[in-house]
Amino acid sequence: MREEAHCHDTDCNLCRVEIEHLSVTAEGETILSDISAHIHCGELTALIGPNGAGKTTLIRALLGQTRYTGEVRHVNAQGVRLGTPRVGYVPQHLDFDRQMPASVCDLMAASVSRRPVWAGIGRKTREQVLQALRGVHAGELIDRRVGLLSGGELQRVLLALALTPVPQLLILDEPVSGVDQNGLVMFLDTVTRLKHQVHMAVLLVSHDWDMVRHYADRAILLEKKVLAEGTPDEVFSSEAFDRAFPLKR
Repeated sequence: MREEAHCHDTDCNLCRVEIEHLSVTAEGETILSDISAHIHCGELTALIGPNGAGKTTLIRALLGQTRYTGEVRHVNAQGVRLGTPRVGYVPQHLDFDRQMPASVCDLMAASVSRRPVWAGIGRKTREQVLQALRGVHAGELIDRRVGLLSGGELQRVLLALALTPVPQLLILDEPVSGVDQNGLVMFLDTVTRLKHQVHMAVLLVSHDWDMVRHYADRAILLEKKVLAEGTPDEVFSSEAFDRAFPLKR
């Protein structure tokens, strides 16, 4: 299997986020080595790899939280570089005081308005928040206290936050870990709809192979470098996958 995606060819005609020769070192140790991959808009790309493979480091690099060499850029369908992509992020967990009295509207308003929440939320801001929540089928949660949300409800609210404003690249870091089956299906069905509707690139970090097979268009196997890339079935049937996960068959 080729280690570089088909979209590295000169006839690539999809808008995309390009990761080119990205490397990260820390205290003389190589964490990521010469990572090159294209994440296409309108597709969900799964990032998989064993523990310690560098997945978290790659996410931090894409979020601008870790220094790296190489380049990350947004490119349109004609191959014109549009600069650094705007990135939205949904974490695996959100640590917060569940006893705090803040509502979902308060949480969202703090990110979409410059006005302090304690000064009151205007009608225009509330409508903006409501529209963002409706986009992820969570409009009914607007006045719910954040600490009372279920795991699936909280992840949909975080998804709405990540999509405000709409990013070119949406990163989902094991976002349904610990979420019940109904919440998992609703979350991923919403992401599937949005990747076409909003036409953004989606990068999903996951250890759930069944979920990757069902929802991902492409997969990247990472272990400090890109070991395999292609459709989920191509990656899962590769020798590189067998070496990385010898007991997962």
